[in-house]
Amino acid sequence: MAEKSIDAKGLRCPQPVLKIAAKLPEMKAGDILIVEADCPTFEDDVRKWCDRMKKTLLAVNTVGSAKTVRIQF
Repeated sequence: MAEKSIDAKGLRCPQPVLKIAAKLPEMKAGDILIVEADCPTFEDDVRKWCDRMKKTLLAVNTVGSAKTVRIQF
């Protein structure tokens, strides 16, 4: 199991979710992707993406205006 990360701060939706989707081919079952973004709709967009793609949203943490999510593939 590997951990990878994406810094999507400063990007506006849907760009953070598109960056997650672009990582999909290199992620293996059980891998964790950590994504940090400050787009106002990021958390909602990630929740919908995880539901649609059948991935597990492990955690959502907020620090200031940024959110960090952990997605298990």
